[in-house]
Amino acid sequence: MTISLNPTKPILLVDDEQHFVSTAELILNSNRLTNVETCSDSSKVLSLLKNKEYSLVALDINMPNISGKELLPKIIENFPDMPVIMITAINDVENAVECMKLGAFDYLVKPVDDERLISSIKRGLYFASVWNENIRLKETLFKDKLEHPEVFSDIITNSTKMRSIFKYIEAIAKTNLPILVTGETGVGKELIATAIHKISGRVGELVPVNVAGVDDNLFSDTLFGHKKGAYTGAEKERKGLIEHAENGTLFLDEIGDLSIESQVKLLRLLQDGKYYPLGSDVAKLSDARVIVATHKNLDKMKDDDSFRKDLYYRLKAHHVHIPPLKERKEDIPILISHFLNTASEELNKKRPASPKELYTILSNYSFPGNVRELEGIIFDAVSRHTSGVLSIENIRKKTIGTEDEIKNNSSQSEIPDNFSESIIFTSQFPTFKTAEILMIREALKRSDNNQTIAAQLLGITRRALNNRIQRLKDKEPDLFE
Repeated sequence: MTISLNPTKPILLVDDEQHFVSTAELILNSNRLTNVETCSDSSKVLSLLKNKEYSLVALDINMPNISGKELLPKIIENFPDMPVIMITAINDVENAVECMKLGAFDYLVKPVDDERLISSIKRGLYFASVWNENIRLKETLFKDKLEHPEVFSDIITNSTKMRSIFKYIEAIAKTNLPILVTGETGVGKELIATAIHKISGRVGELVPVNVAGVDDNLFSDTLFGHKKGAYTGAEKERKGLIEHAENGTLFLDEIGDLSIESQVKLLRLLQDGKYYPLGSDVAKLSDARVIVATHKNLDKMKDDDSFRKDLYYRLKAHHVHIPPLKERKEDIPILISHFLNTASEELNKKRPASPKELYTILSNYSFPGNVRELEGIIFDAVSRHTSGVLSIENIRKKTIGTEDEIKNNSSQSEIPDNFSESIIFTSQFPTFKTAEILMIREALKRSDNNQTIAAQLLGITRRALNNRIQRLKDKEPDLFE
């Protein structure tokens, strides 16, 4: 199996003490920081940095030729995005503090504690990744074209909102930080996760796991695996999915349904990059990139303590929110065409012609199930159709309803949550008659003068709408011309 280097750009350790350099490199490698280069001659440091990109420099203060204290301002001046960690002897802390004032990221005191070394370097790498991400985002804002349009080919869209999301994904995909993908059911969260994985350049697999309804024991066993004899029935060792995602991406769907106990274990994995298979006292290391997705409001859940705040903020290092289909209606025609093609091909039928009314009906539907629901509607219609033109009778029933359903809906007085926010009243308050005329006009406009669809938007029957229009026309003949 190909092992990916971590981080992508190497860490440069600079110290004339060969024993320290060898030991530090070994400690970093054992913690999956495998891309490390060393240098014992401080006079070569600036040349190395000019000829190759590094993610971080760990620099000894006291060295022959040129000291770390002299190198520091030159590195900061020429490579401002490069975190520099100063290494100093016990009796030289004053110099280290002075280096911090000059712009060093951190300092370590010899003999360096293993955990302190790893913690400092990981924080430096995080700082560098955030810095570089900000630069990429700024560059992306000025680019009109996507760098990897082929990666998004499975996401059928004409939406400018979705294009902005694609550009954001291109900017963040190569970082190691977790990504939170949110959006209503059926908007395509797994397609987004797949696109992120493809752009990331990771050589491992994308491993999807739906954690909805999974209890803590099953979560641990599924994700972390178990040793032989860990519990009754564990007759042989089993690798967890986190191990299958080695050098790749672990995609945890429905993360909002994860139990509090499992949230703690996921938090530890993200913080330390370590996990324990069931029945094992020996930690395993993981470099899998974690992407999580949910249709739930985690921001609200963290406030009522049903989702851990510390896990929420760690997962939200990068956040991709996919707008629902009702907010990008420009995608509906192209999606209808795509699903007509795929449905006809899969069902081995000739593609039917689309009546104009099809687009009008579906463009005025709210799609609670989003793209997945639209796909189901079209596939069902194609499977039923027998003539050259697609029948929309069943589509009409699903989206508009029968006459009886419309009558029942019109008799209900329940007002949806936040509905008042969608209506704006001007300083000149309308009369009932004026409001009625304006609503009918708007409904006819949205329905392309189709009275059946206009009536559905108004919550009345077609006959009731026709009677209202006729009554108003009798008083003012030119009212709906």
